[in-house]
Amino acid sequence: MSATEAPLYRVAVRALCDFTAREGDLDHRFTPSPSAREGIEGHALVTGRRADGYETELPLSGRYEGLMVTGRADGYDPARNCLEEIKTHRGDLSRMAANQRTLHWAQVKVYGALLCGERGLDSVTLALVYLDIATQRETRLTQEATAAELNAFFAAQCRRFLAWAEQERDHRERRDRWLAALSFPHAEFRPGQRELSESVYKAAATGRCLLAQAPTGIGKTMATLFPTLKAMPRQRIDRVAFLTMKTPGRRLALNALAQLELAEPYVEGQSGRPALRVLELVARNKACEHPDKACHGDTCPLAAGFYDRLPAARQAAVARGWLDREALRAVALEHGVCSYYLGQELARWSDVCVGDVNHYFDSTALLHGLAQANGWRLALLVDEAHNLVDRARGMYSAELDQRAFSRLHRNAPAPLVKSLGRLVRQWQALVREQREADATKAEREGYRVLTALPQRLVAALQQVAVAITDYLAEHPGGADPTLQERLFEALAFVRLAETFGDHSLCDLNQQGRGQTVLGLRNLVPADFLAPRFAQVHSAVLFSATLNPPRYYRDLLGLPSDCVWRTVATPFRAEQLEVRIQGDISTRLRDREASLDPIVAELAGQYRRRPGLYLAFFSSFAYLERALARLAETQPDVPAWAQTRGMAEAERDAFLSRFRPGGRGIGFAVLGGAFGEGVDLPGDRLIGAFIATLGLPPFDPFNEALKARLETRFGCGDAYAYRIPGMIKVIQAAGRVIRDPQDRGTLVLMDDRFRRPDVRRLLPEWWRVE
Repeated sequence: MSATEAPLYRVAVRALCDFTAREGDLDHRFTPSPSAREGIEGHALVTGRRADGYETELPLSGRYEGLMVTGRADGYDPARNCLEEIKTHRGDLSRMAANQRTLHWAQVKVYGALLCGERGLDSVTLALVYLDIATQRETRLTQEATAAELNAFFAAQCRRFLAWAEQERDHRERRDRWLAALSFPHAEFRPGQRELSESVYKAAATGRCLLAQAPTGIGKTMATLFPTLKAMPRQRIDRVAFLTMKTPGRRLALNALAQLELAEPYVEGQSGRPALRVLELVARNKACEHPDKACHGDTCPLAAGFYDRLPAARQAAVARGWLDREALRAVALEHGVCSYYLGQELARWSDVCVGDVNHYFDSTALLHGLAQANGWRLALLVDEAHNLVDRARGMYSAELDQRAFSRLHRNAPAPLVKSLGRLVRQWQALVREQREADATKAEREGYRVLTALPQRLVAALQQVAVAITDYLAEHPGGADPTLQERLFEALAFVRLAETFGDHSLCDLNQQGRGQTVLGLRNLVPADFLAPRFAQVHSAVLFSATLNPPRYYRDLLGLPSDCVWRTVATPFRAEQLEVRIQGDISTRLRDREASLDPIVAELAGQYRRRPGLYLAFFSSFAYLERALARLAETQPDVPAWAQTRGMAEAERDAFLSRFRPGGRGIGFAVLGGAFGEGVDLPGDRLIGAFIATLGLPPFDPFNEALKARLETRFGCGDAYAYRIPGMIKVIQAAGRVIRDPQDRGTLVLMDDRFRRPDVRRLLPEWWRVE
């Protein structure tokens, strides 16, 4: 191939070695790895120790036949002719698995071959530099290598990858041809569906972010997937990630994709081949075949020899193309490998990944890491995006229970007693300091926001994490599983503490003597999410409830050029009778007085139009009092209720009462399992009562949230209380009208629904009486 001829495939050094140089067992005992920030700081520490003239982040590239290999070497010292690969770690380095060390040597050897090729070197010293994050001590392993030796190694790796690269190139060409010819799978668009599709296509074509509010029932899943897939060839989009909040959303996306007939047309002499690879990403605890075993080859048969069997499993999986949870499991079991880690590998090679929002937005998200490492042009589709604010806050929050660590200290193995004892003492000191700072307030309130991070406690927690990591590595499979639980909690807290700022707060909730919970609570996920949105080619966030747009732009960190679109509803005002019962107050102080008028409204509407209704309340306690009053005063009205901690079978039983021709009122908590994602068309649901504004409780945490949001955005009350509450109200109301033939009644029971600032947040198509 000439120097000017375009390569058939480009691959990063790390991706090449991950593909060709991994062997042996899965082994996650040498964990946890340092955080990304610790890794960056560790690299800077090592390179800062080097002499003048030392070159860092050295870009290197080279070709082998049709393959272009690129990467950045960590460091090179020209004076010593030494090329370094820097790795950060925690704990005893001798416990690192041999196959992990082999992978690291493969990476530095490939970099060495590229360096010799670019600079005409006859030989080079290769060094693996391991930096212990805790002690800042370096362990240095070196070997001398000639250019001929390195070139031979490089050629061997490239030959192992080339057949796969040619297959991937052919797949990409087939995929793009198929997508260019793809037609909408239905005879015509639903009302509003074409409008949404056109906006989504424009977002993909211009590389923009789109915030799209579109009503239920128009087919939002297909209206976002189809135009994004159509844009892939022209916009050179590498991957599409369809992200959901709950499992039912994944199933809707997979159903929509299945309607597209994902294989190329049959040609005589060959069967139709998959033109689009689709992967469903599943959480590890749901995919695990052996939850009682640790993830390494000494205990789990699906981890033993995983990398040796991976090539055949990977090839079988991509040949299959369609890899939902069941299909992926079948391929994995056929080849004797773990289905979860096979799915992690196949995320590199799939065109569409369907998974939870945490697969891109979480701090250690798989899809984000792959997109960064491989330079993907990624298109994001985020379903039910009104939930992303709360979900993201949860991703970047953590808490620690004092009792859990105290119990661990009392029963700890000897090597852990010292570090856990230090943590227990620091915790006691923190509680004592807070009590002495304001004794009166401390006695009156169990909750307080700290003015700063408790740095001594965080440092003690870090030492506990290191100690538990070392202990678990020495006792694989034989240690108390609670050790691992405490380890993960400690690491999550420590890593969030590293990025602590005005986007979060630190709080202490004292529930009794020796019973405090220390929390790091994210308030503004924008600071974490903005870089994620900036790194994708395009992003579409869609939901039936995304008003006002400024709320989502501010709190999610959407780009300044993010486009807002609202799709006209196909529903007519006469389909939904909306009434406000303004004589009722559901405020906490008025709840007892509200019960009789609420029950009278429920019974009156039921008798005027018998059928199936949902009644939503702000809490289980309020729901239970209203249900008891209804049973006492209106025993002829059938009623059943959501209960605390309902199992899946119990939720199904609750919904099974909503059958065609049925009658009665189901009582539920607003914002709970039945407030959204429930589809009860026709006469399976003819009305809803909402006896609350859905406002979060007026407690110290939400008041602190309000104050922080007021300082930052000037909208504290609206952002902390009013908008989140009305999102839940509108989502619950959306259960009533599901298609253009439905008719129903919505009764809003609280005088505050008449306030102008609340009325402005209601859907425009409602005609409120």
